[in-house]
Amino acid sequence: MSADTSAPDAVRESVRAHYAAIARQVANQGSGSCCGPGGDPITVDLYAPHEAALVPAEALQASLGCGNPTALAELQPGDVVLDLGSGGGIDVLLSARRVGPTGFAYGLDMTDEMLALAEQNRARQGVENGRFLKGQIEAIPLPAESVGVIISNCVINLSVDKGQVLREAFRVLKPGGRFAVSDVVVQGELPEAVRRDLEAWAGCIAGALEEREYRALLAEAGFDDVHVQVTRVHDSHELAESSGCCSVPDSLIQLEPARGRLVSAFVRARKPSLQ
Repeated sequence: MSADTSAPDAVRESVRAHYAAIARQVANQGSGSCCGPGGDPITVDLYAPHEAALVPAEALQASLGCGNPTALAELQPGDVVLDLGSGGGIDVLLSARRVGPTGFAYGLDMTDEMLALAEQNRARQGVENGRFLKGQIEAIPLPAESVGVIISNCVINLSVDKGQVLREAFRVLKPGGRFAVSDVVVQGELPEAVRRDLEAWAGCIAGALEEREYRALLAEAGFDDVHVQVTRVHDSHELAESSGCCSVPDSLIQLEPARGRLVSAFVRARKPSLQ
């Protein structure tokens, strides 16, 4: 099915349905794996064993990210953190531990099934300094200048209006606040057939921003001190052959290293401090 970015509601509903199904699978069967025996090349092995041991198994099973922003963001005790697209809650739970009782961790998600799973995981873990909010990352339900750090794990690429997401992130950050997200990024060009594929969009590939555009949109939103750090390079043949949640068209093999590549990256920026 074609991903028509001129119809954002249709793309959003496809993404919502995709992740709702994964949440139900975790809740009902105790497994979120929707890929083949080799695992999803994007989401596999993101958390160290000692981190995985700190959260309920269901939170780890529902983790479909492309990095570990809680580790890379260098969270400090007392920080107020917002996770955009919090899914089953793993990064909120880990963030809540890192910021301690004087800090707080919010998670924002649009999918009822993921929110229910995340709340169950929060209660199971006994986390008191965390809360999950329902909403869209293009319209964050928090006041301006209310958080100190924004994290996200392979979710911004799912939005049709990424410029609006970044403007909202800038709005809710305090002056001097940090934007520290893991995301799939294109370096170069992505075949148009992949861009149009709705399953590839839900699989975190078709909607990935080209790195230069990512940097430009952050600057347009008002951020400075922008850095893009590649954490994993994805082989197009491996992705094209994977099954399940990250299934993509065979045309992905047209992505040649000389023309472009898909990477997981840690994207950092800062909201300027008041002068």
